[in-house]
Amino acid sequence: MQKIHLYDKILFPVVTEKSTNLSEQNKIVFKVPATSNKKVLKKNIEKIFKVNVIKVNIINKKSKEKIVRNRKVRVVGYKKAIITLKKGQNIDLTTGI
Repeated sequence: MQKIHLYDKILFPVVTEKSTNLSEQNKIVFKVPATSNKKVLKKNIEKIFKVNVIKVNIINKKSKEKIVRNRKVRVVGYKKAIITLKKGQNIDLTTGI
């Protein structure tokens, strides 16, 4: 039987300009596996970071083809989760998971 760890459902935080602006609204963005769902993500983030999660939004980015140096290249899709935290709480992404 395979043991499932809490960290298996969170790959890494997404640190972009847009996600940094979302942090002002108590929202954190994580890249997650394609098989993850909202209920499991909420439980895992509450256990790992000891915060209260109000809402979880999941965005599924589809894969697409791109032309690079006159060749078609497939850009792999991924799933990301936007986690809304209770007011006054935050997650410090600089410490690492």
